[in-house]
Amino acid sequence: MRWTALLVVGVLIAGCGSPPPADRQLTVGFVFIADQHDLGYTQAIWEGSEALARAMPDIRVLRTPNIPEPGRAAEKAMEDQIRRGASVVFATSYGYLDAAYRVARRHPDVIVLHQGGVEKTPRLDNFGTYYGTMEEPVYLAGIIAGAATKTGRIGAVTAFPIPAVLNDVNAFLLGARVTRPDATEYVQFTGSWCDPKAQRRAARTLLGDEVDVITQHLDCTRTILETAEQAGINSIGYHSDGSEAAPHGYLVGSVWNWSDMLIDVMRIIRRGAFADSKYNGDFRGGLATGDNPFVLSEMSGLVSPETKALVSKAEARMKSGWSPFTGPIVDRAGRVRVPAGVTPSRKEIDRMDYLIEGVVGELPTK
Repeated sequence: MRWTALLVVGVLIAGCGSPPPADRQLTVGFVFIADQHDLGYTQAIWEGSEALARAMPDIRVLRTPNIPEPGRAAEKAMEDQIRRGASVVFATSYGYLDAAYRVARRHPDVIVLHQGGVEKTPRLDNFGTYYGTMEEPVYLAGIIAGAATKTGRIGAVTAFPIPAVLNDVNAFLLGARVTRPDATEYVQFTGSWCDPKAQRRAARTLLGDEVDVITQHLDCTRTILETAEQAGINSIGYHSDGSEAAPHGYLVGSVWNWSDMLIDVMRIIRRGAFADSKYNGDFRGGLATGDNPFVLSEMSGLVSPETKALVSKAEARMKSGWSPFTGPIVDRAGRVRVPAGVTPSRKEIDRMDYLIEGVVGELPTK
């Protein structure tokens, strides 16, 4: 039994059959890279924190927005929340991982959860990472994109060539080839999670490549959706439902629904059971386990019944354990990365460092 984390939470929830005294109120902190109005990554987790507060009104929720990454700002923000009484801290941006781990090591009596990273060693009883199986809804959105494209050229605007981004780019094209076997995907990297000017330039470059469906892996999503809408082409959202920004061309979105997971982890913490839970490590929800916080949004009226049926069929396969990255998977150099019939492990998928055959675009150099 991992007693350190259990002891502290046990103190916090003593007498939980009735509302705890003010000095024992459970305080939870969230540190965000942007604010709740980015129509994307931060808005989704911010709304999740609000859902948590509604579901568990006796919990005090602290929110600190607009904290840049990387650097010491996130560490300082987490320390400030701990000084204000937080015994659980959610570090919600990829670049916060090092800071979150340092804070957890300094404060064994505080549970720290990082969004999207992989836990460092030595592993800690009071630390965990959490995320969804991103390739699942992205693959399904790709099926919809393949059905919608007339040119056979689809596009993606992304931030950095990290594994999570390459994972999405590859899954999107694999899905598109279900409905358009000759599809090609053009990709542009902006070097920023949220830079509207760079996003607009990247989207216009893709328009020059004659793409007629655009998706993205960025924190703030409005610019890409509006640029696609103005150009009269279809778009696919990311992180949050972006249909309001593209009322005529929006097809679907791969979006976060964090509320169930946040409520679940806090219930576990209140029971004093975090250290032996699935969240004390690297939690990745998925369709096969029924707990993926990353889901396909409602499809718009532009998606045909036939395409919806293909999406449902693919979703059922994933619920049975099949992965979009089940081989054969071949990279752009012609190297077989996943042999036929083989399904890579979660660890292998989370370390993806290549683009597949059919993706066009230069990987930025460091």
